[in-house]
Amino acid sequence: MDIFLIIALIGIAWLISWYRSRRRILKLIAEIPGPPSLPLIGNTIELNVDHDELFQRLMGMRLLWGQSEGINKAWLGTAPYIFVSKASTVEPILGSNRHLDKSHDYRFLHPWLGTGLLTSSGKKWHFRRKILTPTFHFKILEDFTEVFTEQAEILVEKISKEVGNESFDIFPYINHCALDIICETAMGRRIFAQNDTESIYVKAVYEIVGIVQTRQATLWYHPDWLFQLTALYKKHQNCIRVLHDFSNKVISERRSDIEQKLMEDESLGEQRGGKRLAFLDLLIEASLQGGHVLSDEDIREEVDTFMFEGHDTTSSAISWTLFLLGCHREIQEKVVAEQKEIFGQVGDERRPTFRELQNMKYLERCIKEALRLYPSVPLLARQISEDIQIGKYLVPRGTTAIVVVPMLHRDPDIFPNPECFNPDRFLPENMVGRHPYSYIPFSAGPRNCIGQKFAILEEKAVLSGLLRKYKIIATQRREDITLTGELVIKAKYGLKVKIELR
Repeated sequence: MDIFLIIALIGIAWLISWYRSRRRILKLIAEIPGPPSLPLIGNTIELNVDHDELFQRLMGMRLLWGQSEGINKAWLGTAPYIFVSKASTVEPILGSNRHLDKSHDYRFLHPWLGTGLLTSSGKKWHFRRKILTPTFHFKILEDFTEVFTEQAEILVEKISKEVGNESFDIFPYINHCALDIICETAMGRRIFAQNDTESIYVKAVYEIVGIVQTRQATLWYHPDWLFQLTALYKKHQNCIRVLHDFSNKVISERRSDIEQKLMEDESLGEQRGGKRLAFLDLLIEASLQGGHVLSDEDIREEVDTFMFEGHDTTSSAISWTLFLLGCHREIQEKVVAEQKEIFGQVGDERRPTFRELQNMKYLERCIKEALRLYPSVPLLARQISEDIQIGKYLVPRGTTAIVVVPMLHRDPDIFPNPECFNPDRFLPENMVGRHPYSYIPFSAGPRNCIGQKFAILEEKAVLSGLLRKYKIIATQRREDITLTGELVIKAKYGLKVKIELR
């Protein structure tokens, strides 16, 4: 009887503690501006909509409740969310070493990516970041230039069939090119996505991204047990099997080759002098030589993460840059003039060198301005691990913080006339004194994207190849585009352009 009494007292004490904690959370969140919510379901009805509508509602919420202070709130069921959209409200979260964990919304990526660099936390994240950072150093990026430019050549040839057509969607062409690039640089394997769009691996990549996005946006798909009862789950599992089988096969083969070469006492320097290394090779070698052996599953997590993060994001950046240059022909001609200075003549079809890509300063400013208006990843989510002061509000532990990047990048106090496409915003003299958290297309702080130099270099290579060959003409207005805020920002009905030979 005494045992039952003790258990009952413990249970009552826990309920009292939970009630006090919950009451405190409710009180603190209530002070933050935001839409009225219903008991238990919160703002779920307003937010449980299609991706494009959700994006517009988040933008609208910020304009109605968060415009002046850069912070507003909403409830997804019983879970509190805050949305931050000014540099002063973003910095306390992204700039802190205390709020490094991604939000629970990333858990839907776990079946595919496991807990790699994107989704891991704590010691595992620190360890992986330490191992992965050297794989993006200067010499490796220079080696990858050949892949970028070779695949850009294929894209230029593939897109030639659109010359003379009135309008077409540029995104699928760019997406296949980016997928070829990331697969070859990450795994050292060619999948020929630009030539074989019906490839089972290519299809699986596109399908799994769509399934994850659908699951994130559909409340009844959130519980695993409910999701497993749906037809979508069967497709999900089939995609995972295809993707993991491919990655596992490549990793097993490469590990065997590298271990054999190390046994033969072939040095890393000698190997680099021969075959170009992929990220996969570098991970295996860093693991073996550093004494921290990563299992094949560990390495697969990181390779699959590269595949996920490295194709849709760069596709988005390249596509939006092309579209905006198609809307602003005078700026496009400045890009072409820079290409003429570098190549001697715009019709020169040779591949640019690493140094020449670095010298494309105006093109880089165009890419940065496109990323300001249409950041590849529009929403960044963090789990608040301890109480944090943001402006005059105390945000309680356990809250999910969402950085609304498009609105952050449109702060008129930082970027006057924010809707205008103006690459000169990124001239060195115009960036002096700008808040470091006012422009974060690759996130910021300790968990910023380690692949940003890789991405910019790839984007330059692809854009250079296309713009030296074709004039890009936008066939729709920016105002008529419906944005969809998925994992990557996209135009719901595509980005329509036409091309002419130069």
